[in-house]
Amino acid sequence: MVHEVRKRALAGFPLPETSPCGKSRIRICWSSAEGPREIAVAEAALDDVFIDDITFPAADRYLLGATLFLPRGAKRHAVLINSATAVPRKIYRGFAGYLAGRGCAVLTYDYRGIGDSRKKSPVSENQPKSLVGFKASMSDWAALDVTAAVAWMRERYKNLPLNYIGHSFGGQALGLLANNSEVSRALLIAAQAGYWKLMASPERYRVYAMLNFVGTPLTRLLGYAPGWSGLGEDLPKGVFEEWVGWVMSER
Repeated sequence: MVHEVRKRALAGFPLPETSPCGKSRIRICWSSAEGPREIAVAEAALDDVFIDDITFPAADRYLLGATLFLPRGAKRHAVLINSATAVPRKIYRGFAGYLAGRGCAVLTYDYRGIGDSRKKSPVSENQPKSLVGFKASMSDWAALDVTAAVAWMRERYKNLPLNYIGHSFGGQALGLLANNSEVSRALLIAAQAGYWKLMASPERYRVYAMLNFVGTPLTRLLGYAPGWSGLGEDLPKGVFEEWVGWVMSER
């Protein structure tokens, strides 16, 4: 796991795609008045941290798949990374390793129905179970999953400040948590109000068409929202329908 990038290269698999900075995807890049800037998040940094795949219970005891990244030295901060909609936690692996290498205890996790928080098929442990009939909503993700992740980190690292990183829905969920007062500080990434008319044109029309003319008919037909339609990961029907309702609603 730690040497995943190098193993892929040796096996002849393609290396991770490049970022706008022209480097490995596990770099942080942004634009500023001085032009493109970046912080190297080298894959070698993962050699300097402990990485443990774990599970922890949501508020209703549903088991969530997670990964804990720990520094080899002293811990100075606790960091919880909360994913975007239809995005598995593995996407944040490089960033989590970068933070752990700088003294942070970091937890990434999957919401129910996503990644390792999706039940396995009764036929094969290597296949995920169908999401048809799986009950979950975005409100459940916030009230049951994110709330439990905050509580788990707060209990485990009582003496450290708890930092909350939320990407898209992960940032929006912060305001829905009963225990958000446990968070010391928050970094929200692309967590703007989701109302489609507030999006820049022509993106607003692409989103409107995607959700209403592609995603909604497919979800009603199949009983879940398929990732191959352009969403990312498969989504439970209730999650997708609530998401559409939020994006279409001015409030």
